[in-house]
Order: sequence, then C-alpha cells, then structure tokens
Amino acid sequence: MPYKKEFKQSLVEMHNQGRSYTDLSAEYGPSVDSIRNWVKLYAVHEVDGEKWTQADVNALQKENDKLREELEILKRAAVLLSKYN
Repeated sequence: MPYKKEFKQSLVEMHNQGRSYTDLSAEYGPSVDSIRNWVKLYAVHEVDGEKWTQADVNALQKENDKLREELEILKRAAVLLSKYN
C-alpha cells in the first residue's frame, strides 16, 4: 500500500522526536525497514546555507539526467545540421 508523503513525514518527525522504529511500526502499520528508509529519505542536510532532503537530491539528480540527455540530443542535431549547411 503506497503511503502519502505527509504520512511518511509525520512518522519521520515522530522518530526524530524519540519514538522508536518498532513503536511506530506497531502503532501505524508500515514496516520498520520502510520507516527507516523514510527517515533517511527525509533527513535534512544543510549545504551552503540551504537545506536539502535526500528526496530533493534525488529529484535534482533525475532532472539533471534528463537535461544531460536532452543536451546530448541537441549536440547530435547540431552536428547533423552542420553537415547540411
């Protein structure tokens, strides 16, 4: 069953306030491993004064990969167009 982001974040917050993975799992249902993964995913890291979660980093990485692919396509198109001009 997919859980909503808000639910995951609330469990992460409860864990950060001292609740154990086992207690949260027993009370709310997700496995201990799922909650542990969410804690890692939503952990906040500060870089150059900006706060980032692993989810933010993952989204940026995905966007970066897409942009690199688009850039490669444009480079190939430029080479092809230069041959015909």
